[in-house]
Amino acid sequence: MNARRRTVLTAGAAALATGCGSSGDGGEESTPPPSASETGPGATPGSSASGTPAPDAEELARTSDIPVGGGTVFKERKVVVTQPKAGEFKAFSAICTHAGCTVSKVGDATIDCACHGSRFAITDGAVEAGPAPRPLPAKQITVSGGSIRLA
Repeated sequence: MNARRRTVLTAGAAALATGCGSSGDGGEESTPPPSASETGPGATPGSSASGTPAPDAEELARTSDIPVGGGTVFKERKVVVTQPKAGEFKAFSAICTHAGCTVSKVGDATIDCACHGSRFAITDGAVEAGPAPRPLPAKQITVSGGSIRLA
């Protein structure tokens, strides 16, 4: 076997071993959804009413910065925060499930991806218009004292 072919085979085997050893979730740990006692009364998926942010949780926004019936894309944090109804805040991944683009804006009650035209509901991240095959995954946030933080 020549050296070039041996190099390709070795590199391929190393990549396969690395891929098989990963959890397949992009390297982020998965955590179970919080129980009702952790999120407090009236909390919904993608939000938390506990008011107890993680000690190192950085503020994403003030509640007054998120328009009712709309939302804001935080591209650097790869998260979208929406406010479907007054006082109800939701958070979703800002990465489109179609081709991995970062969604571009929130408007007309949808989270919009400019890459290929996918649109997602601000209430639950559901696909409103394709080609995205899946909803945007919910992210956990805490809302306390007018501050919105990733949980």
